[in-house]
Amino acid sequence: MITLRGVTKRYDTAVAVDHLDLEIASGKVTGFLGPNGAGKSTTMRMIMGLDRPTAGEALINGKRYADLTHPLREVGALLEAKALHPGRSAYSHLLAMARSNGIPRKRVEEVLETVGLEKVAKKKAGSFSLGMGQRLGIASALLGDPQTLLFDEPVNGLDPDGVRWVRELMRSLAEEGRTVFVSSHLMSEMQLTADHLVVIGKGKLLANDTIDQVIARSSLTAVRVRTPDSRGMDDLVARLDELSLEIQRDSEHEILVSGSSVEAIGDIAFQMNLRLHELRVVEASLEQAYMEMTASSIEYKSSKPVTAGVAPQQGQQQEVEA
Repeated sequence: MITLRGVTKRYDTAVAVDHLDLEIASGKVTGFLGPNGAGKSTTMRMIMGLDRPTAGEALINGKRYADLTHPLREVGALLEAKALHPGRSAYSHLLAMARSNGIPRKRVEEVLETVGLEKVAKKKAGSFSLGMGQRLGIASALLGDPQTLLFDEPVNGLDPDGVRWVRELMRSLAEEGRTVFVSSHLMSEMQLTADHLVVIGKGKLLANDTIDQVIARSSLTAVRVRTPDSRGMDDLVARLDELSLEIQRDSEHEILVSGSSVEAIGDIAFQMNLRLHELRVVEASLEQAYMEMTASSIEYKSSKPVTAGVAPQQGQQQEVEA
């Protein structure tokens, strides 16, 4: 289990992480989401003892990372795939880590096989592609067979097959009862991988819920209602409008209602003796719910979309936006 108690990190006047209180439970994949600059990487670095909190404490199974006797056997992390000596082979890199923590040589061979790098084990890590570097970083995290695992953007540089492999690996580790804390900007992949979500923005906690709960809170989640009775639909819209519900009318026979439930709308339609052909929840995607939740926390916003255009001809002036 990972525990954060009032964890805060300040750099001069800038607050990177602001009083985070969290418990990352074992036996599930917890996704860690937030815009660029939200404080995700800083939070993970404080958990791993690489940055010292300005206030509060970050604990792994009740201890600070610095107090762990054999840290690789208790916690594994992929925070920066290229954090290794480029002149060492993948095998030598892992062997040096293993020897420093009393891990047998055989385990090096096992994790190389797990991540699919056994055929390039003797190649220098500096020649690896980004995807191969990610796999080596994952092998490093798995080396000590730890109970707690942290992964910062583990699918960067991986092809679709590699992305699916990481997803299945995360799920299998959680099913073994381990604590798995993983950050990603790929919402569709997070929706397939995570059981629980932690969302932060500008260093503050925005959500700590299951994926279903995060999506359900979105205003983009609505109830679709369809009836063959256009006059009855007019009456239903008037009734729902009295309840101050947000209504989007797609046609004379179909509406989307936000802020209510299937059960409540079904009861109203029954009281009005209105025949329905469709009554169902239309959920927002995780990406839509996330974008809505973090809209006010985005640090870097584009002023306007970039559009394809024709390059100016020689002699023509090109406008430059200041």
